[in-house]
Amino acid sequence: MILKNMAKYNPQKIEKKWQKKWYDGSLFKAQNPSARSGQDSSKKEKFYILDEFPYPSGDGLHIGHCRPYIGLDIIARKRRMQGQNVLFPMGWDAFGLPTENYAIKKGVHPSIVTKKNTDNFRKQMKNLGLSFDWSREVNTTDPKYYKWTQWIFIKLFENGLAYKDKLAINWCPSCKIGLANEEVVAGNCERCGTKVEKREKEQWLIKITKYADRLINDLATVDYQQRIKDQQINWIGRSEGSEIDFSIVNSNEKIKVFTTRPDTLFGCTFLVLAPDHEILKKIKNKIKNWQEVEKYINQAKNKSDLERQENQKDKTGIELESIKAINPANKERLPIFVADYVMVNYGTGAIMAVPAHDQRDLEFAKKYNQKIIEVIDNKKMLLNSGEFNGMESEKGKIAITELVGGKKSVNYKLRDWVFSRQHYWGEPIPMINCTACGWQTVPEKELPVELPKVQKYQPTDTGESPLSAIEKWVNVKCPTCKGPAKRETDTMPNWAGSNWYYLAYLAADKQGNSKFEIRNSKLLSYWMPVDWYNGGMEHTTLHLLYSRFIFKFLWDIGAIPKKIGNEPYKKRTSHGIILAEGGVKMSKSKGNVINPDDVVKNYGGDALRVYEMFMGPFEQMIPWDSKGIVGARRFLEKIYNLALKFQIPNSKSQINPKLEIQNLLNKTIKKVGDDIELMKFNTAISSLMILVNGFYEKPQDITKENVKNLLILLSPFAPHLAEELWEKLGSKGLCSQQKWLKYNERLINQEKVVFMIQVNGKVRDKIEVNAGLDQSQIEGIAQKGLRITPWINGKQIKKIIFVPNKLINIVI
Repeated sequence: MILKNMAKYNPQKIEKKWQKKWYDGSLFKAQNPSARSGQDSSKKEKFYILDEFPYPSGDGLHIGHCRPYIGLDIIARKRRMQGQNVLFPMGWDAFGLPTENYAIKKGVHPSIVTKKNTDNFRKQMKNLGLSFDWSREVNTTDPKYYKWTQWIFIKLFENGLAYKDKLAINWCPSCKIGLANEEVVAGNCERCGTKVEKREKEQWLIKITKYADRLINDLATVDYQQRIKDQQINWIGRSEGSEIDFSIVNSNEKIKVFTTRPDTLFGCTFLVLAPDHEILKKIKNKIKNWQEVEKYINQAKNKSDLERQENQKDKTGIELESIKAINPANKERLPIFVADYVMVNYGTGAIMAVPAHDQRDLEFAKKYNQKIIEVIDNKKMLLNSGEFNGMESEKGKIAITELVGGKKSVNYKLRDWVFSRQHYWGEPIPMINCTACGWQTVPEKELPVELPKVQKYQPTDTGESPLSAIEKWVNVKCPTCKGPAKRETDTMPNWAGSNWYYLAYLAADKQGNSKFEIRNSKLLSYWMPVDWYNGGMEHTTLHLLYSRFIFKFLWDIGAIPKKIGNEPYKKRTSHGIILAEGGVKMSKSKGNVINPDDVVKNYGGDALRVYEMFMGPFEQMIPWDSKGIVGARRFLEKIYNLALKFQIPNSKSQINPKLEIQNLLNKTIKKVGDDIELMKFNTAISSLMILVNGFYEKPQDITKENVKNLLILLSPFAPHLAEELWEKLGSKGLCSQQKWLKYNERLINQEKVVFMIQVNGKVRDKIEVNAGLDQSQIEGIAQKGLRITPWINGKQIKKIIFVPNKLINIVI
């Protein structure tokens, strides 16, 4: 609802006025170390704060997008006021499916859609008063930008980390592209929600697995929220164990099994193979029921990885008739099954089933009537394990591995990154295929390979990229032999451009225009690593993992100065999403999406900023409440009226400001400053509300200096109002450029302490004073008491006995 009969506070008028002054005056422009603007900003402590840049969809920002931007803006504004050289940039991750799908839906070219959408996003962000350095704005679809995205791919290829392979990939039949495992959520396409299929196709892959250990180990060197670290560690899924060979009866073939529990080998009663395990083709002629097995294998191909691994799902499988394996520990013959819950890309694609000590194996064993042999007792000692009976299970792991000739091994859940996409709106992969020379990189001097302008850019039903139909663009000369060759027609995933965008912000010319140069040692050394990076939890195993990997790679090849270290972000935090009223997720189909433009129009940008920060803990999911935005608006109006309607004396006319007000103000300065750094924005605003109420309760005790201090504290949260009132109070400069307030520790503690006042050991009075006062101040107050002065006037005080927080004894 819209408030009626509001007072003079007119946020729409005020906010436009100050936005123009800020942005026209480039108030938030960060200074590179060589630039000079009145002073040498390079001598300031740098602070690089970053929030994930958005996909500029056609729907524009909704109120959920605003929350992290506002939170980070509050931190950035405070740090500037603390004298730091703050870099707080923004740009657009505009390649990829979101823009392409919207363009197809609207029937316009993606480039036109991108321009329109980014213009709208920028306008919406400015309406919120976000203090981005717009001079460094980047767009991943700019050829000057993706020249370097392509350069990174070439370096990956040259260093053996990019390769092409045919494999079963996740295929979205709606988007008509291949998806990385990270882009499949609950068996569905992350973007459109369509059920994912499996399809064999040649794809470019990136060997992120080579960096698996470093991606885990180096988390110990950065300040990430623990839930973020845990999610990445679990996704990479490092496990230590042993590889053990199982011979097949009457065959030279062996089945290699990876297990983290070799101590349970004597309890293995059957083996289970993944449906796509390579050994099945080698031994199919010996499998009596091959036709049934083949049918089962084909059925498994149509299931997503998630469907195959669901814990609640009834386990299915089929035994290989006339085929047995040999347990290398006890020489027992074991049945072999094929089951779709075993994945070929984890471990070796074969498991040794120990039903007595694994719930999944137990369910399978009961269904298919397999033996169950317990080999570890409740004291973790081995039993039913031959010569190893009575041995501790941990020692048994080593001893049994040695017995059967196994070897220690490390395995990961993480798979190489599928990097090909079969759609138009993406960075062209800078590779050329020559029948004589094989895959060749496009020469660096010919970068960027620009995306050709086409009329038809919809995905094809064949699984080929739309670029494959542009013969004039596809057919080129081989860079090596000059013979006929063809360009790669797949494009990069939408994660490619975001792998390094935090570096693109750094290089700007004297006019502030980005030069998109990666290899600038001076700028990298000054600004990197990012001091504070915030983003969604949904990107923890996607963008965050990918960008850490790419930065490490660039550091390895010398593109990043060694002294910076190999982690791009010192600190990583995350925020909770905003739900619609009633606690349901916002969606266009439900008609409950809230446009921030409407909120700004009705209540003002400052009210939206304050409410989104006050509505609950920043990291928690929380529903929107229309009554809350009304409350935020009233709070700001209360401050407006406080500053302009009361007759506030100048502080110079009041020699001794009231102690109670000073205590409250200093306590608020500490609380707000601390809470901003802890991202406890809701409690910081609560403290401001308490301060404002304190001012209202004793208007006769507050000074103009008190109100100006309130405006400085308010400035990061409601910057437009703070600027307006600062100006109306006749203050010099801009409120947002004032120094952040320092508190007096002595004035923070508002607790009262009662002292018994004695004269020559007899109680004559008692006084109540603020805790935190020093001894001399308390003695002075005691001697001036009306009940004490008759006992000490005109008499010589020999000594004063002071007992902290208890008594004062004046000896005369």
